[in-house]
Amino acid sequence: MLATLILEDGTIYKGEHFGAFGTKIGEIVFNTSMTGYQEILTDPSYANQIITMTYPEIGNYGINEEDFESISPKCLGFVVKEYSKYESHYKSKYNLSDYLKNNGIIGIEGIDTRSLVIKIREKGVMKCMITSDAIFTEDDITQRIAAICIHKPNKDIVLDVSTKKSYVINPEGEIDLALIDYGTKTGIVNSLAKRGCRVTVYPADTNAETILNNGHKNLFLSNGPGDPADCITELKTIEELIGKIPIFGICLGYQLLSIALGAKTYKLKYGHRGGNHPVINLQTEKVMLTSQNHGYAVDMNTLSGIMTPTYKNLDDDTLEGFEAPRLKIYAVQFHPEAKPGPEDASVIFDDWIELMKEFQMSPIRKAEDMVNVG
Repeated sequence: MLATLILEDGTIYKGEHFGAFGTKIGEIVFNTSMTGYQEILTDPSYANQIITMTYPEIGNYGINEEDFESISPKCLGFVVKEYSKYESHYKSKYNLSDYLKNNGIIGIEGIDTRSLVIKIREKGVMKCMITSDAIFTEDDITQRIAAICIHKPNKDIVLDVSTKKSYVINPEGEIDLALIDYGTKTGIVNSLAKRGCRVTVYPADTNAETILNNGHKNLFLSNGPGDPADCITELKTIEELIGKIPIFGICLGYQLLSIALGAKTYKLKYGHRGGNHPVINLQTEKVMLTSQNHGYAVDMNTLSGIMTPTYKNLDDDTLEGFEAPRLKIYAVQFHPEAKPGPEDASVIFDDWIELMKEFQMSPIRKAEDMVNVG
């Protein structure tokens, strides 16, 4: 059965359908990872997006029960060069097409993904429609492009992907850590738990009073989808917690911390999504390959005086991390848990754990550190 991908600029790609049937409108993005499509599909940061894989063959090792990064995928569509209809792996429980179908995700294969990715790199990410409908008249195509152009997704999509109630992972852990879930990945929570954290996961709209009244010693802000500037409720909570509890953040959590401290964010032309992004530690000059998935960046030129840049992307010089030691704040843009991707950056979790142990024994000096944070 045929399927169609239509970009808002009028470009049309026709291919073969797999996965769910129907029509979805979202933002077209691409990921350059060679493996890990299961983790990519189940990363909540892809909410409202249609993912294009640059690696040509996808689905050959099926879907297993161990590598999910969330309970269910939040992306809308999946675009590949070639879908492998016959999976082969000892862990595989079912094939990719059945998984997509069971979760309402439309797949399309057989299109020129190289051409598509080049277009995204040249023109930037854009809205698109993916549909299992195969044949259109010219009027139908015109109407669908118009529908794409006027489509407006929910503003704060973080609230759509976050947990609805709090829960605890590794209750016997020695390090007390609250984690606000903006669309967190299972790999992040597990990375913290296996290092000795008792992780209490909270919904994205949790207020500062709840975190403080529950006596937590450290706070972690997770990854998540969308524009950080839309997260009004989440930003208010962070602003009220700065200077009162040590805070660590990655991806969206890093961006929200930056805004709360006075910096500005902006949308990247086509984002950073993949497992091969080189990042340099500005203090040690050590380079690591990192796993990334984000469409926004923090403007290094807008950092407030209390913020110190710590990491930089070697491909485009964008800021990849900062710290504010006086306020006990540490954050990076990339994903140290590497699900999927290289494990170079896992040392960041190790370093943060040592800081959490230290902070658990010594509370912040509130009067001094709340001065001049903007």
